[in-house]
This record gives sequence, structure tokens and C-alpha cells, in this order.
Amino acid sequence: MADFRRQSTMQLSADPYGNARTGIPMPVPPSAIKKPAHSMRLSMAGSALRPPHSSQGLAVPGTNPRQSLYRSQNMNPLLASASKPNYGRTPMNSSTRRGSMWGGGMAMPPPSNNQTLKDSRPLRERQFQLKMRQEIQGWLQSTDYDVSMQTLTNITGKDFRNIFQYLVSMLDPCYPFDQKARFEDEFLPALKALRYPFVGQLDSKWLAAPASMHSWPALLGVLHWLTVMCKGRLHYMESSDPTLQLSDAVPEEFDDPNHHTALAFDYYEEAYEIFFAGSDVYTEPQRRLEERYTKKNERTVADLEEKKILLSKAKAELEKLKSTPAPIEKLTTDNGFLKRDRDKFQECLRSWEGRKKNLINNIANLKAEIVQRGQSLEQLKAEQDKLSEVVKEQNLSPEEVIRMNTEHDQLSRSLEDLKVKISESHKIIMSLEVTVANRAGAAEEALDMYTNLQSSLGLFPPLPPPFQDIDLTLELNTAASNPQNLLLGSDIRRVVKPTLSGISESKRKERASVERERIRVDNELDQLVLACENLEEEIHEVDKKVIALGEQADDLREAAQAEAVISNAELARLERELGHARTAALANGVGVKSRLQALQIAHREQVDKVTRLRYDVVRAIVKNSSDIAMFKQNVSQRLKDLREFAEAN
Repeated sequence: MADFRRQSTMQLSADPYGNARTGIPMPVPPSAIKKPAHSMRLSMAGSALRPPHSSQGLAVPGTNPRQSLYRSQNMNPLLASASKPNYGRTPMNSSTRRGSMWGGGMAMPPPSNNQTLKDSRPLRERQFQLKMRQEIQGWLQSTDYDVSMQTLTNITGKDFRNIFQYLVSMLDPCYPFDQKARFEDEFLPALKALRYPFVGQLDSKWLAAPASMHSWPALLGVLHWLTVMCKGRLHYMESSDPTLQLSDAVPEEFDDPNHHTALAFDYYEEAYEIFFAGSDVYTEPQRRLEERYTKKNERTVADLEEKKILLSKAKAELEKLKSTPAPIEKLTTDNGFLKRDRDKFQECLRSWEGRKKNLINNIANLKAEIVQRGQSLEQLKAEQDKLSEVVKEQNLSPEEVIRMNTEHDQLSRSLEDLKVKISESHKIIMSLEVTVANRAGAAEEALDMYTNLQSSLGLFPPLPPPFQDIDLTLELNTAASNPQNLLLGSDIRRVVKPTLSGISESKRKERASVERERIRVDNELDQLVLACENLEEEIHEVDKKVIALGEQADDLREAAQAEAVISNAELARLERELGHARTAALANGVGVKSRLQALQIAHREQVDKVTRLRYDVVRAIVKNSSDIAMFKQNVSQRLKDLREFAEAN
């Protein structure tokens, strides 16, 4: 079973002078604290119930006094010395000795007995009694307490007392049982201290004969309830719950308040040991506590530094973006140029296509005319041959010969004209082929530019939805006989142009959304910067207040020291006068005794005055230290809230 150390409790010391001043919490002297043999911090029943402290008592800021599940109503005799006026006080030998900052524990009030709860358990049923006896016997034997079922069936007053005190001691090992007292006087107070819910239905007279028919069911229910509480306490002690406040079980990084309380308790424990040893310098406990929190905050500090670096980079990038023109302006200009070039290119394509159609029609007409004229030439040649044969066979007159020569000349000129026209047609065809080749080269360059733009814009397939089934790539086929097959790929007018328009529209929308997101991030960044500036101003104000409080504490300390010097001088003067008075009393006899008594009274008054001044100075220092701690706690909380806000956003 895992036991833990019980924390010591500080009581507010009463003022021996009866003044209505705020009591200073005084530590219990080491001689009045009995440490148990086991290393126990908290028991299930907790420490003895303490009377509530005055609302004027000083408490350490940021600490949470530990509470146990159950508390005893009896006053713990270990704490009795803290309530005595003169015993257990910290000696004030030095004017710089500080008072304790550990406030009194928050004691829970005793349960009210105005309303008696009715026990709903079937205590008088034999099956239920047998089950309770079996559970009690199993638990006692598992904890090395030898008891038989026959003892629980016919129990004696001595056995019941031993079992009851054993179970109560397991719940609260420090419960103050008095072996000399009557068990009837300790039975009900112990159950009330453990907050037994049905204590109002019990009678201490039943303990004279606990095995009787009318008393044993209720007393067996008490033992069963204590057994169940012991099991619950064991389960809680072995559960490694943070509320156990084990400093050894605190992880490297933690946020649970119980872990903070465990470390704070260890610090105060070591500090009080040093304080009881006569010193008020807590260098070693403070160093260990600072190292522990530094180790806890290592990752947080590193994360904070990394975020600061990212923030500085973001600010530099923001300044760079603010100092340079917006990329959208350059993109808009380039987009305008590209649109104008596209319009020009499309206009050139349209004009070239028109000229191409005209040239094709002209070439077709010329070819048809050449064919027609070739046929006419063949016919004329055939007719000439025929005529030549006819001329050879027939004798023609000169007029006929002249006419035939004239016709021959006309035909020759027509033939020459046709040859000239054919040569001109060949020249036109050659020039058109050169023009077509140049225009095909220009078209290929334009297509290469289109492909490069498509690559730079990431428009190669697959395209983003909803254009995943569209291919925007184009190829030029200069060897196609049909002008419609010059461009291989999707239709420019019906597919490519609408797709590019849709993609440009989606990109404009994405740019608009990115711009809105940038504006939102800039706004959040401005808010964070403003919050940081406000927090820095608050920290500056808190530092000013802390400095002012420190100066006030120094002034009070100097005033107290000056008053102490004056009081010591007055005390020395009175002691000298007292010595003179004693000498004069020895010389003058009984007549001087009254003056000696007056001087002694004045001496005691001065000593009381010096003591009160020391208490006032210590109280003022404690109050100022508490205010400083409160300010530090508020600053730490605000920094933690700011960090959580920054992480959340």
C-alpha cells in the first residue's frame, strides 16, 4: 500500500499583547511535530479538523491548501502548540527575521447532525450480513489482520474495538486514539470525524454487548462501511492520480494544478526546515524549484522563440510585400498584353485563313484554266495536223494559204500567251508556297509560344476539375491537304477558348479568396501585436508598482531599524539609570525602591514597544511580499492566456 507524507499545518498565532492586529502565521516548532515511521503525505481521512482561520490571516498567493477525502473532528494534539500564545513562536533575535508566508490550511466544517439519514441497506437480512462478514474477513486477512468468521459471527466488545480501531487507523493513521479512554466515548466521535452518514442511528450503549440482536446489524454495517472506505482509499492511493500530489510522479511537462501544488509543497517543506534551523535564506530549494520549472518550460520557451522567429520573418515578408507592388498588378499587365497578342494572333489567323482560301480558289481556277487550255491546245494541234494533211492533199489558193497562215499566227500568239500565263502561274504558285512556308513557320512559333505558356501556367493534362477530360495541347500539321486539318487537337473556338476562359475565371476567384485570407491574417496579426503591446504596458505598470512596493518596504525597514536604534539607546540609558538607581537604593535604602520599580516598568514598556515594532515590520514585509507575489502571479496568468490565444489562432 502506497503511503504518503502528511503535510504539516500552520496555525495563526494569537497576539500575546491582546492587540487587535492581524495575526502572523507562525510555524509549528520541530519538537512539537511527531513524524510517523512511514513516509505518508496524505491519508484518506486527512489531517485533524482545524477551526477556521480568521479572514485576516495571510496566505501564500497562488497556493491551494490540500484537502483529504475524510477529516477528523478531533483537534490533532500535534498542532496544539501552534495555538498556544508563547510556545512554538519563531524567536525574533534579529530585526531582519521574516515571518512565515504559509497561511493556515482551509479546514472543512464538521458535518451537520441536524438531519439524520436513514440507512437503506438491508442490514437485518442474513444473506446481506453473511456477504458483509465475508467482505470484512477477506479485507482484514488481506491486510495481515487475522480474524475468523466465528469471531465476526459472535463478536465480543474487545474484538469489535480492535477491528474498529484497526480500520480507522488504516483510513487515518494519525487519528489520536486514547487507549486509556473508554471506547464508548471514542466510538461516535471517530465515526463523525470520518463522516459516517448514519451516525445518528447509532448508540454508544450498544458497545457493551455488540453481538446482541438489536445492535449487531448496525455495528456490522459500520465495519462494512469502514472496509469499503479502506478499499476505496487503497484504490485511490494506488491510482497515481494527480490529486495525490507526488512530486516524484510529476512529469517533465505538466499543466495540472495539483502538480504545481506538489512542487510548491516540497518547496515550502524544505524552506520551513531551513527556517526552523535559524536561517531565512532559501537558496537551494529555490534553485531546485527554478530548475524544475525551467525544465518544464524548455519546450514552451523553444516554441515561443521559434514563433518569435516566424513572426519576425512574417513581418519582414509583410514589409517586403508592402514595399513592392502587388504581384497582381504585373499579372494583370501581362494578362492584358497576352490578351491583346491573342486578339492580334486570332485576327492574323482569320486574315491568313481568308487569304489562304482565296489562294486555294485561285490555284484551283488556274489549274482548271490550264487544263482547259491544254485541251484546247491539243484540239488545235490535232486540227493543225488535220489541216496540214488536208493542205497537202488539196491544192489551196493563196487566199486560203494567207488565211491559214493568219490563223496559224493567231494560234501561235495564243499559244505564246498561254505559255506566258502558265509561267506566271508557276511564279505565283512558287511565291505562294514561300509565303505559306513563312506563315507555317510563324504559326509553329506561335504554337511553340502557346505550348510554353501552357507549360508555365500548368495547363498540361490532367487539368483540375471540372476540366479533367479536356486536352488543351495543339499540334500543327503543315502537310494536311485539308485546311481544317492543319491544327491537331481540340477545337479552338468551341473547346480551347471556353476552357481557357473558365480556368482564368477560376484563377481570378482563387486570387480573390487568397487576398481575403491575406487581409484576415493581417487583421489577426495586427490584433496580436496590439494585444502584445497592451500586455507589455501592463507588465511595465506592474513593474512600477513592484518597485514602488519595494521602496515602501525598504522605507519601513529603515524606519524600523532607526526606531530600533533609538529604542536600544533608550534601553541602554534606562539600564544605566537602573544601575544608578540600584546603587542609590543600596545607599539610600528603602526609599529608592519605588523609583527602581518605576524604572523597571519603563524598561518593560520599552521592550514591549520594541517587540511590537518588530512584529509590525515583519507583518509589513510579509504583506508587501504577498502583494508582489500576487502581481507576479497575475502577470504569469496573463502571459499564459496570451500564449494560449496565440496557439489557438
